[in-house]
Amino acid sequence: MKHEEIVRENLANKQLRENLSKAMHTLQTNRAKMVESKFVNWEELREQSKYAKNKALNSLEERLLEFEANATKNGFIVHWANDGDEACEIIYNIMLEKKANKILKGKSMASEEIGLNHYLEKRGITAMETDLGEVIIQLIHEAPVHIVVPAIHKNRYEIGEIFHDKLGVEKESEPEKLNAIAREYLRGEFKELSIGLGGVNFALSKEGAIWMIENEGNGRMCTTISDVLISVCGIEKVLETVEDAVSVDSMLTPSATGQFIANYNNIISGPRREGELDGPKECHIVLFDNRRTDMLRHEDYHEVLRCIRCGTCMNFCPVYDKIGGHSYQATYPGPIGDVIDPQIFGMDEHGDVVTLCSLCNRCSAVCPVKIPLADMIRKLRRDKVGDGDNPPFGTQNLSKNIAEKMVFKAVTTAFTNGWIFRNGVKAARMFNTPIHMVSGFVPVVNKWTKYKNLSNFGIDVYKEVSNMQGVRYE
Repeated sequence: MKHEEIVRENLANKQLRENLSKAMHTLQTNRAKMVESKFVNWEELREQSKYAKNKALNSLEERLLEFEANATKNGFIVHWANDGDEACEIIYNIMLEKKANKILKGKSMASEEIGLNHYLEKRGITAMETDLGEVIIQLIHEAPVHIVVPAIHKNRYEIGEIFHDKLGVEKESEPEKLNAIAREYLRGEFKELSIGLGGVNFALSKEGAIWMIENEGNGRMCTTISDVLISVCGIEKVLETVEDAVSVDSMLTPSATGQFIANYNNIISGPRREGELDGPKECHIVLFDNRRTDMLRHEDYHEVLRCIRCGTCMNFCPVYDKIGGHSYQATYPGPIGDVIDPQIFGMDEHGDVVTLCSLCNRCSAVCPVKIPLADMIRKLRRDKVGDGDNPPFGTQNLSKNIAEKMVFKAVTTAFTNGWIFRNGVKAARMFNTPIHMVSGFVPVVNKWTKYKNLSNFGIDVYKEVSNMQGVRYE
């Protein structure tokens, strides 16, 4: 479906907008209260986290090789994948070797990115979600609407309806009863668990261990009681030391949900040792690139690899909370998705998402590791229309709108030439009638007039602009 169509559809869905607005404002409030009440050095911690991520990214090859060496010493079996298909194939081959036809998953956006569920399903293997939000959307065959809270677009009454329809239980709406239904549904699956899959928040190169954060305990079940554990990890998740990971972790959970600390912090340092009573007997970790190396090399976009997948940029985005994550039709919605989806999957496949942004800069302001997301989105728009020197892959396949390019070139000229700008705004009212006559045919303007009335320029626009708050002419 075209982005314009799905956006229009979701904007007309009052229940969706109400659910999203309530949820996003709750997350914003929780974060603000937590930062105010529990932290005296929030900005200092942001700088420390940014430094820890930059340090690892600036020595990424060394960190990854160090992680591989130490993880192997600890008993991990380390696999490398260039892209999503290779990562899926590795997991599939492990399952074939173990003669398994089902895998239970903890929450993992990395597995969403590589399309693991779909890949295994096509080969007759079931990938079953165990995170409550993921369970809900898997039952109705939807993709996550948010990278931290995947079913936040559904309220408790809608979830009760889903459980009633898909699991054959009585309709419930109380959170405790809904949780009990999900627990009962999943317990039987956990009893037969042989292969579990988990995500990775941090890969610790000095320790050769992985750190996984979660709130429900399902991740610990998947990684502890299975005979075989498979962890999926993008290469940018590696950090050098435990201290670095602690700095970043101190930003992650408060930013994501407004909690001081997550309910479960799992640090996995390898398979079960002799004499230990639990833990997997075999641990695999799949490290995959999927164009992260290209991003790291790019002077305009390398900073996006600092992302810790907290979802804060979505929680504060005035576009996301109106249209929801499904409007992006990509793995990662919201501002972070605007930046990384076109670069992972191609500008020709996902370039449209860069328009789902008002450039208000709130995402950049709240990002705990200070990624300049709004600036990157602006640059991707530049690349998309063919004005960038080093555009992401797939841009060459886009057809350029010549009229649109001419309009933007004219606007650029007008806004960067003082004489033209000053005289243009003084004479703007003379163009009211012609603009209204041709507005339906002018790119960009025609999309505006499709939903909004086009105002008239005043008698002295220059004076009106000069009097606006925050405007200063030099």
